[in-house]
Amino acid sequence: MSLIVQKFGGTSVANTERLMNVADIVTSTYKAGNQVVVVVSAQGDTTDDFIEKAAELNDRPSKREMDVLLSAGEQISMALLAMAIQKLGYPVISLTGWQAGIETDINYSEARIRKVTGERIRSELDRNRIVIVAGFQGINKQDDITTLGRGGSDTTAVAIAASLGADLCQIYTDVDGVYTADPRIVKDARKLDEITYDEMLELATLGAQVLHNRSVEMAKKYNVDLEVVSSFSRNPGTKVKEGSDMEKMNVSGVARDNNCARVAIINLPDEPGVAFKVFSLLAKHKVNIDIILQSVGQKNKKSITFTIQQDKAEEVGKILAANKEQLGFEDVSINTGVAKVSIVGAGMASNPGVAAKMFEALAGAGINIRMISTSEIKISVLINEEDSEKAVKAIHEKFFNV
Repeated sequence: MSLIVQKFGGTSVANTERLMNVADIVTSTYKAGNQVVVVVSAQGDTTDDFIEKAAELNDRPSKREMDVLLSAGEQISMALLAMAIQKLGYPVISLTGWQAGIETDINYSEARIRKVTGERIRSELDRNRIVIVAGFQGINKQDDITTLGRGGSDTTAVAIAASLGADLCQIYTDVDGVYTADPRIVKDARKLDEITYDEMLELATLGAQVLHNRSVEMAKKYNVDLEVVSSFSRNPGTKVKEGSDMEKMNVSGVARDNNCARVAIINLPDEPGVAFKVFSLLAKHKVNIDIILQSVGQKNKKSITFTIQQDKAEEVGKILAANKEQLGFEDVSINTGVAKVSIVGAGMASNPGVAAKMFEALAGAGINIRMISTSEIKISVLINEEDSEKAVKAIHEKFFNV
């Protein structure tokens, strides 16, 4: 008997027809002799609808009360799915995050899971029940409901799989696996049979929306076997694991991230400790920094350019303006009209010429590169946002259609 954790996203449980489809997938897995734990997201646009309702009442609601509100979406999904499975005649029970023993830190809206006790889940599995758990939520030491932020249900599923020692964690979504590029942009993108944790983590961090990076990071840490699979086609998906054969490929995928902004701090003092002052200030405000470029100092001045999430641009502008005298710079320039396009592949480190091939593709498409960042398994470039789709197509053509 295997223990399988299955996670279903919002599109998979969006309406009655799709809920019955999910119920059929879950019960088929159960009938095959497996123990099954299911993690669900809120239906369709439920979370966005809740946010709009809150805004109608209060434009600055507390994060605690928003967590209470937003957690209701997953609870609706779990109850409806349980009813669908009951209709099919199978034993099932639904549990909220706190009932399932998902304990988090005290941060509302962006909580991190501290541990999953899982006692109630194990007890229900021992009674031969299918267990459905509300994703995206937990409980802190004050017994308050917390939510896990973007991609929270993926993280919930992997955390439960890790704590229970599950044999497999399946992430069901509206695509049937991980592709070499977004198939909505590149029509001839190829589905990968398998991919390494490191490659998937890079792709998730760089804009691929199939899995959230926190869930991949946790899966790698606890060696959880992941599979990305479609809830609609039921075709074999993509395995995410350690030591995949995909290491033999130079490049395994192309990703883009349009949620980018470029920040240039102009004419900072060229002296020790200045970069520390800048980035420790931003870290204190929980601003994530990506690509960083520092100019060569001239006349005791230097400039630092870096990228952030586009939705943080206004906040970062205010933070820097408030600390202009302390940091000693002359001006700040923020450009929100940029995008990051990246290639990822475990085989890049041992295969020279990959970067040149990528830059050749961009040059052939008439696309100017503004910044470059590299690691052993990825190369990212910052370009104009209007060129991002064209860039993905050109790079994919260069590496995969040869």
